[in-house]
Amino acid sequence: MILLEFSMTPLGKGESVSAYVAPVLDIVDRSGLPYRLTPMGTIVEGEWDAVLAVVRQCYERLRVDCPRILCTMKIDAREPSAGRLESKIASVERRLGRALHK
Repeated sequence: MILLEFSMTPLGKGESVSAYVAPVLDIVDRSGLPYRLTPMGTIVEGEWDAVLAVVRQCYERLRVDCPRILCTMKIDAREPSAGRLESKIASVERRLGRALHK
């Protein structure tokens, strides 16, 4: 099981790229995998092959409109462990003794 954080930025498309990012997030949302959208990227949780397949689909969709794409990824692999999108935050909140702002 992995958590994969990724960001794909279309280059040469101006300052606002939400029109290009929206179809990519539609792919992530429809994948059925747990995920979190952040202002700087997206975190997806699942098995290696499933998560990497979603990232590949996102890339293929983005390249339809964008000939140059900057992609960053970070992977946190931990076996066996599911539900870490929630549990990692809950662990920090327990140590703080309070909920963090979301």
